[in-house]
Amino acid sequence: MSWFIKTEQFTEKTLALLEKDRRLIIDKHKSWVKNLKIQGKKISSGYLVNKSKAPGGGGLLIIEANSFEEAIAIIKEDPMITNNLVTWRLQEWIPISGELII
Repeated sequence: MSWFIKTEQFTEKTLALLEKDRRLIIDKHKSWVKNLKIQGKKISSGYLVNKSKAPGGGGLLIIEANSFEEAIAIIKEDPMITNNLVTWRLQEWIPISGELII
């Protein structure tokens, strides 16, 4: 098994949405992550903030998968992606020191 990191940024279209509309899809994203955990996937997702804890730094998702192909197939089901809310990038993470705690 390998670890994969998805980084993302809201699109301009997303930033123009009303907060309640954005929140609906974010809640779907949270449910999607929860369901993957129930299925036994090791996954963690969150958003990045600045020194003052203000959001806007994008999002980060860490997932364990058998291959890049499996990871991308899972990630493409993320409601943030299926609803075109974010631009994103997926990379495999090769740990060399320490432990990943999920």
